[in-house]
Amino acid sequence: MKDLDLPEPISAYFEADRHDGHAVARCFTRNGVVLDEGRTHSGAAAIEAWKNEASAKYSYTAEPRTLEVQDGRYVVTSQVSGDFPGSPLDLRYTFLLERGKIASLEVAP
Repeated sequence: MKDLDLPEPISAYFEADRHDGHAVARCFTRNGVVLDEGRTHSGAAAIEAWKNEASAKYSYTAEPRTLEVQDGRYVVTSQVSGDFPGSPLDLRYTFLLERGKIASLEVAP
């Protein structure tokens, strides 16, 4: 990752994203939520399934480029490259952290 000073839970998320759904799910609180492509995924099992489904569909990498803090949320703009239509593209990952874990993540263009 670039020389961004990402909070540890966010850095752990992008590292886990290179692996599998189980690794990604471990980055979230017990009641963690992901909002992506208009769908909400709540809890570890749903988050793990979301990541595994995305990885089955496409091979991709996300490279964090910028970090902003807005109203207590961390907004990371990442360049996402892979074998999907429109690659590469920039996506905004908006994280809400809670006690050293990710409470919510919204992924948007």
